[in-house]
Amino acid sequence: MTAPPAGARRTATLRGMAWMALAGFQFCLLNAVARHLAQDLDPFQTQFLRYLAGLVVLLPFILRTGLAAWRPHDLRGQAWRGLVHTAGLLLWFWALPHIALADTTAIGFTGPIFIMAGAVLFLGEPFVRARWIAAGVGLLGIAVVVAPQFTGTGGGFWSLVMLATVPLFAASFLITKALTRRDRPEVIVAWQAITVTIFTLPFALPGWTWPTAEQWGWFLLTGLLGSAGHWCLTEAFRIADISATQPVKFLDIIWAAALGWLVFSDVPAATTFAGAAIIFAATTWIARREARRR
Repeated sequence: MTAPPAGARRTATLRGMAWMALAGFQFCLLNAVARHLAQDLDPFQTQFLRYLAGLVVLLPFILRTGLAAWRPHDLRGQAWRGLVHTAGLLLWFWALPHIALADTTAIGFTGPIFIMAGAVLFLGEPFVRARWIAAGVGLLGIAVVVAPQFTGTGGGFWSLVMLATVPLFAASFLITKALTRRDRPEVIVAWQAITVTIFTLPFALPGWTWPTAEQWGWFLLTGLLGSAGHWCLTEAFRIADISATQPVKFLDIIWAAALGWLVFSDVPAATTFAGAAIIFAATTWIARREARRR
């Protein structure tokens, strides 16, 4: 029996939010590994090898199904998406070794505002007040978590560089949403790896240092995490309004706090638990509203 359109839309929205949460968890793991690598290697080389590893991970799937299955319908759009994303990544990896991971995470949380605004202005998505309220409450929770951790160790300049990446990544994600109307998520992820690898190569060569065997292993892990994370992200954008998925991004701070505790023995402060409670409440509220919205 076919589900009614309203029920199908609600189900798709909740599925999109779940895929977004999974993508955020994988990107938190990826950011920790990438920051470790960028402290020992040139940041632009780190960016290049991270996306080259992503392409290597996808290569067996490409060869098994044939190149024709991976040919995009909108090659120009894929190239533009790769160019915009590369610009954001160059700035992101440049600033990454100089900024604490908590600061990097917090700055990235301004992205949903740019994405939600762009989705309304350029993609014609509806203006849903509840989504903006949830985003605002999520930002409040982030402020509670990270305010005590902003030590300024990265300097104002590097914070501005990291902040400049946010609208570029927002534009890249909006282009991704548009591309999902014609191409499959795995095709978009593959062409992101191809275009970013090509566009980054000229920046990686001047400071090139051959990685150790251990570092090659870490790069392979970044390729796995990055490809899987971008597939989940693209799938979320494909099946749901991009603005509906953005409040779930605030769960990333919970993943980051848990990762710091489990891997680096960082004990979360009381403000972390308070902010996490606010974020959880905002995310749960918007998920329930989306489930009931017609």
